[in-house]
Formats: sequence, C-alpha cells, structure tokens
Amino acid sequence: MESRVQLLGHPAHQILVEFPVGALGFAVTCDALHSVTGRAEFASAARHALDFGLVTASLAAPFGLVDWLAIPSRTRAKRVGAWHAVGNVAVLALFGAARLLRADRRNLRASKALSAAGLLLTGATAWAGGELINRHGIGVSDLLGTDVPSSLSRKLPSQG
Repeated sequence: MESRVQLLGHPAHQILVEFPVGALGFAVTCDALHSVTGRAEFASAARHALDFGLVTASLAAPFGLVDWLAIPSRTRAKRVGAWHAVGNVAVLALFGAARLLRADRRNLRASKALSAAGLLLTGATAWAGGELINRHGIGVSDLLGTDVPSSLSRKLPSQG
C-alpha cells in the first residue's frame, strides 16, 4: 500500500522519523557521557537533542496517522499500526517528561531514567514500524521490482 503523503516519491513519515529517532538516541548517549564524565556540555547537548527530537517527532506523526487511516479496517496491519502509534505516544510522553524535569537540575537523574526508558520503548515501536513496512507493505510503492524507474521519474516500467 503506497504512502498517501510523499516527498520526492518517498513516504514522508518514513523519511521524517529518522530525525527524532536519531536525536532522541543521541540525547540518551549524551546523558550517558555526562554521567561518566560530569562534563556540562554533554548535559546541554542532551537537552538540545531532546528539543530537536520532540519537535521533529511532532512533524512526523501526522504523516503516520494519514497512512494508518488508509489501512483497511480489521486487519493485522491496522492493529500493528495502532500499537506503533500508541507506543510512540508513550515514547513522546517519556521524553517530554524527561525534558520538563531538566528545568530543575535536582531532577536530572530522574530525567535521564525517563529518557532511557523512552529509548527502550522506541526500539519496540521502531520494530512495529518495520513490521508495517516489511511484512505488510505499508508505505511501499506500488511499483516494485529490480528495474523500476527512479521515484523522480514519471516513466512507468512498461514505457521502457
């Protein structure tokens, strides 16, 4: 099932989710480095990465919703997509709470714990997203094959 919203011929949601996943993973990495080294730059970088991750997640989510709404009802793909979405709402809640806790430095340990939990849950929701793409073909082009033209081309395979 082809994605309903595309950028240069590719699914918008699949393109955009790379930014929050990377940023939020980077935030947890910076938190770990801060815990080990005590260097304030790592705590600052984690805070900025959280901000970027939360903003870009809010940009990616609507495109996922549009694609989920197009999945036929009462299918396994619809159920997996629902779990993927609910899990990602929980991910955003964990990282959002972690970001709010950083306003008070006394809560940094709790903030780091919430971020780590958010990253673990991100692994599960990313798996569900991969399941949607790789097992159910959600967001996959209707034109498949080893010799299909570029997504930037208007040419169909039969037009050689």
